Amino acid sequence: MPAARTTPARPLSPITAAANAFVETRLAAARELGTTLGELVDDPEALVEALHAGFAGLVDENYRREQARVAPGLDDSIGVRLPLLSAVRRSFDRASRWAGPDSLLWLSERLLRERGLEIRVLAFETLTRTLAADPERTWQVLRRAARDAHEWITVDTLAHTYGAGILREPFRWAEIEQLAYSPSPWERRLVGSTIATIPFVKRGEGRRPEIARRALPIVGNLIGDADPDVQKALSWALRSLAHVDRAALTAFAEEQSQRARATDDGHRAWVIRDALPALEPEPADAIRERLAGIRRRPGAPSTSDAAAMAELFRGLVEATPAAGGPRSAADFTREPSDRTPDRASDPAITGATA
Repeated sequence: MPAARTTPARPLSPITAAANAFVETRLAAARELGTTLGELVDDPEALVEALHAGFAGLVDENYRREQARVAPGLDDSIGVRLPLLSAVRRSFDRASRWAGPDSLLWLSERLLRERGLEIRVLAFETLTRTLAADPERTWQVLRRAARDAHEWITVDTLAHTYGAGILREPFRWAEIEQLAYSPSPWERRLVGSTIATIPFVKRGEGRRPEIARRALPIVGNLIGDADPDVQKALSWALRSLAHVDRAALTAFAEEQSQRARATDDGHRAWVIRDALPALEPEPADAIRERLAGIRRRPGAPSTSDAAAMAELFRGLVEATPAAGGPRSAADFTREPSDRTPDRASDPAITGATA
């Protein structure tokens, strides 16, 4: 029998080879930094100081510039490559196994007050650890992080923690349902990014049929949004849902393409067209033909059901003379208390009793 033919490995580009070498020479330092941080959980100020000092030796200036280029609005990237950041985080998790949810929550809140994309990423990962033990206070911090987000890398990283929280407590679908009405495009992008992430957070739980049954109506409410960053997240969400229920996704795409055709809706058509590679070739070709010639028009307003509802609420608020009315439709559904608890006065943290 002739020997099997093997395809020679493609040589790495000089840029990739240099990046790999940069990471390899700093992995030990990244792991040591994570261990050091794990011992400082109960002293957030010292931890932040150690974090900045440790990150200084891991910075790749070329990587920092590239992140700023691909994510307009990202003005505080430190420039730590993902493999090094992951090494820091894994060592930190191991070294801080002793820490309870109170300490981790307080630390996360402190980290989110610090500038630096990589610091936010560590905070989000730490919040994922507190979802089980203290979900209510964790979600308070997550909501504030969503409101503060102003570029897609932070939003899409935060989506992983949102997805983990939704899988743990399914009633948390309401957390992204309400964000469809937000005036912030970044909160609206978080809707699509979270749905896109859920099938990969935990593959077993995230790919049950009920995930598609909950997610598709939420996408259906937001599709037609005029913001390109929201549209990209929605198409990403639909492609991810092909791993959950391709038949349901196909039916959704059929329905939405017909609506886009009937109303010449370029925003809606773009999202569906971008998701077509996730469908089987035959229905995808039929939908593509139906959408032929329907294009986005610069300056065209949002056509989503969520935008129409938000506009209705906006009109009601403007017609109400009372001061201090809700700022958006999303405010009608937010929980009354939506702030991070004060460590000095919170009995759950201090151990005080009434």
